[in-house]
Amino acid sequence: MSKDTFSKEEQILQVMRKVLTQVAKDTYTPTNLKHPLSESTIHGIRDCLGLIASREAELAKEAGRENNMKPRYVDEPSSSVVVKLDPNNFKPSK
Repeated sequence: MSKDTFSKEEQILQVMRKVLTQVAKDTYTPTNLKHPLSESTIHGIRDCLGLIASREAELAKEAGRENNMKPRYVDEPSSSVVVKLDPNNFKPSK
């Protein structure tokens, strides 16, 4: 989808999500070192990302779009078939 199909609010949320995740990546610290961000800042970033994700889902639902933010591999098929399995058709193995 192009940026023209997203509302201004959706564009702002996308940029905020990208910036916050980049801050998290840029400040990654091995476990044996003290993290440069305070514990409350880290929790604040997590809370913001959670709110952004839920608002993006709400906006996508209101717009009638599928919220498919799941990462995909480059060679992953673009279409898939879901096969429902009926537990009554299975016989226990001996």
